[in-house]
Formats: sequence, C-alpha cells, structure tokens
Amino acid sequence: HRLGRAGSYREARAVVAREGSALWRRAVDRVQGRGPARGDLSRDDDRPLYWARLGMTRELRTWEPGFGLGERQRAALLTELERTSRGQADLRLPPGGHDEGTGKGMKRVLLTGFDPFTLDRDIRISNPSGAVALALDGTVIDTPDGPARVETAVFPVRWRDFAEGAVERALRPYLPRVDLFTTVSQGRVGRFDVERTNGAWRGGFPDNENVSRTETVPVTDPTSQPQWTTTTLPYAAITAADTGRFPVYDNTTVTEIPAGGGTEPVVRPDGPTPGSTAREGGGGNYLSNEIAYRATLLRDRLGLHGTLPGGHVHTPVLQFGDRNTDPATGAVTDPGFVRNRLDIVAQTRAIVAVAVSAAGPDRG
Repeated sequence: HRLGRAGSYREARAVVAREGSALWRRAVDRVQGRGPARGDLSRDDDRPLYWARLGMTRELRTWEPGFGLGERQRAALLTELERTSRGQADLRLPPGGHDEGTGKGMKRVLLTGFDPFTLDRDIRISNPSGAVALALDGTVIDTPDGPARVETAVFPVRWRDFAEGAVERALRPYLPRVDLFTTVSQGRVGRFDVERTNGAWRGGFPDNENVSRTETVPVTDPTSQPQWTTTTLPYAAITAADTGRFPVYDNTTVTEIPAGGGTEPVVRPDGPTPGSTAREGGGGNYLSNEIAYRATLLRDRLGLHGTLPGGHVHTPVLQFGDRNTDPATGAVTDPGFVRNRLDIVAQTRAIVAVAVSAAGPDRG
C-alpha cells in the first residue's frame, strides 16, 4: 500500500495527510450520492467513515517502516490522520460578497458533528450529527435571505483531544470569516434542543477510549475562563419555525453550585444565577457541552460575541426500528433507522436555513 512506499517520515506524513483527506472526501461523496455506494448500507450512513478510520489508525499504530519511526513521530502521524479524515483540513469557505442579481451575499456556515460513541453498549451505533456533517459538507442551502454555503467537520468523542486544543485549533482560523456556526451532537429522545447555556464542567462519562474526566474544562488562560457561555444562535426563530417532525426546544436548564459556599448542585430551569459554578450546561457535561463551550468561548475571545451567531444544536437520539432494538441479535440497519436518520438530517438542514435567515445580513 501507499504507506509502505514512504521512504522517510516526511514522505509518510504527506501520504497520511493525502489518504486521510481522501477518506473524508469519499465519505462525503458517498453520502451525497456521488460515485459508487459500495456495501449494503444506505448512502446516508455515517458509520463507514468511522470504521474505515479505525482500520487506518490500527495500521498506523503497528507500522514499522525501514527508516525508523519515533513514538513522537508516530503520534504526529496519527494526529494528522485524525485531523484530515474528519474534514478539519478541508474547510473551504467561499469568499464573501454579493450576488449581482439579488444583492444578497453567499452566507458562510460552519457546522461540526461527532463520531459514534457508546459502542461497548451497542456496536451498531451511529451518530446523526456525523451523518449531518457528511450530508451538508460543501452544500449550498437556499434560505429566504439568500444562499448559504455549509462547510463541516467531525470531532472524536475523546476527552484527550479536547484538552489538547483540537476544537480551538480547527475552528480559530474560520470563526472570523463565517456568518454563523453551530456545533451539533446527538441529544435527547424525540426532540431537538437549542442549548442556551454551556458550562465549564466535565462530568466524567467515559469516552471512546473508556477514559473518564471530572474537572473544570481545561482551556488556555484559565484565569479568564468563565463558568458559562451563551448561545448567539437565533433560538426564538428556530424554535418557532416548522422545520420537521421533531419538536425543537429552547433549552434554558442548567445545573450549578450557587454562589455563597454551598457544595450541592442545584438544577436551574431558567439558567445560571450570578456567581455560580457550572456542573451542567443545557447540553449536559459531556463532550457535546464541551464543544459548545469551547466554540462559544473562542467566539467571545475573538471579540465576536456581538456579531457572530453561534451555539449548539442537539438532535434527537437516532433510534433503531421497534423490532430491532437488541444489540446482541439486531440487524446493523433497518428501514425505520434509515428513515429516522434522514429525517434528522433534513430537519437539521432546515434549522440551519432558519438560523441563517434570522441572523441577518452577511459579514462579507
């Protein structure tokens, strides 16, 4: 294979970057109907990308080239594969400007999704946010306020990558250039949520490496770190619009330790009280909340709070069909499962269209 022909670390890195990007492009093309579908799964499925990446990372971990590969170099190759095969090196925003016929500019939207997770519980698991990212990458959505070009990437469900700054590294170059961003993940059964508030707390649920972290979200310059960040997505417009079959909620609930020296967490349906310490944002205290916290904190640290709409959307849980719920005996897909995923993807696309329209003039 191509990696075996690499005669140096530099050549190996180039091969890994090229192959990682090609894997992402093939996954996007498959979902969007270009090229051969290959295999038995419907085109909308996000899992082939995840499974293929796992095979590539396993190969890279055990590769012993003739030129000798140090552990630090191997780690760098793995990082490059992770980054490129998730679309993080493939974010191609169009220039701003106005359409001469309508006077309306091409809006630019950045959207992120996640890998499947909790595979130990059900190895068949899919993540609708990953399916959304593959379905929307590079597409143009027509909105009442003009066209919007969407660029997407996915992120791993791993505490380690987030602590190492993967989210900020991927998003920092693009937030000043987009008109709207949204992080997306799988949330609650039967509903979408626009999460109003994000919290600076990791609640310890095990990640895809079975690692648990219970601590304040680790960021650069922690002395200026807020306990809470807020959405700037147009949540009222999103929840009022008819975007699909699932209800969409403006979720204002958080869990906090109130100011004044207490230690017991308190649920606040209407958001945090002054001086409180975060224990759960609207999106909980797992990596969904954390990507939302990091992306919105980055927005604020870049001075964009007042001008850039952005935040987190939780999709419904992607459920298998009624007769296919047992992981031990169930089929890897079924018609109800596919329909649920297609409906979630279509409704997320509609939510993005509403958000772009409600957010106002483009920043080009």
